Amino acid sequence: MANQPHLLVDEGDVHEIALIPGNPDRVDRIADHCDESELVAENREYRVVNATYDGVDLTICSTGIGCPSAAIAIEELCNVGVETVIRVGTCGGLQTDVEIGDMVVATGAAKEEGTSKRYENEVYPAVPDYDTLTALVDAAEANDEDVHVGPIVSDDAFYNESDEYVADWEDAGLLAIEMEASAVFSLARRRGMNAGAICTADGNLVAGTQKGADSEDELPEKAKDNVGRAIDIALDAVASL
Repeated sequence: MANQPHLLVDEGDVHEIALIPGNPDRVDRIADHCDESELVAENREYRVVNATYDGVDLTICSTGIGCPSAAIAIEELCNVGVETVIRVGTCGGLQTDVEIGDMVVATGAAKEEGTSKRYENEVYPAVPDYDTLTALVDAAEANDEDVHVGPIVSDDAFYNESDEYVADWEDAGLLAIEMEASAVFSLARRRGMNAGAICTADGNLVAGTQKGADSEDELPEKAKDNVGRAIDIALDAVASL
C-alpha cells in the first residue's frame, strides 16, 4: 500500500516540481501540453500524472476544491519529495479591469479560509517565494502575454461571497478570488517548499458575472482559451526553475 493515504504515492513516484490544478480534468489538459505523460495514481479528488516538458520532468496533481483538500495534497506531495508547487487554476476578478479570460499571477493571498489558520496565526503572510513568482512573470513576458500581478484572496464560502465582502476586497486592491492559494502558500513556506500561482478569470464578481464552472467545457470561451495559455506559462516557468 502507498504510504500517502490520499494521493496513493510513495517517495520516488513523483518529481520535484508539481503543477497543482484544482480540477482533476485539468490534470489531463496540462498533460496534453507536455511531451509525454503517464498516470501514476487516482483517488477521490486527486489525480496524479508524471510528465516531461521541454526536457524537464514534472508531476501534475489535482487538489480538489478548497483549502482543506489542497492542504492534504501539499502535505503528501512534500512527504514524497516534491519541492516546488505551482497552482494553475481559475479565479473571479475583483477589479473592473480583470476581465473574463485575464490571467493573474498572485503575489500573496488573503486568508479568508480556516485551514491555514489551523497551522499558524492569520497575521502571518501567505505569499509565494520570489523565484517561483519571478519565473511565472518572466515566462508570461517571454510569451508576450499580459498578466495582472498582485494580491488575491482565498475564500471558503463560494456561495456566501456577499456584496459587502466583494466591495471590501475590491477597496483593498485585491485582484481576484479563488479557494486554494493561501493554504498552498502558507503550507509550502512552513514545509520548506517553493510555491506560486497563476489563475485565469472565469468571471468578475464586481461586474456581477459569477465565477465557477462544473467542467472545462462550461468555461467562457475566452477563459477556456486562456487557461491553455496559463498552462503554457506555468510549464515554461517550470522549465526555467
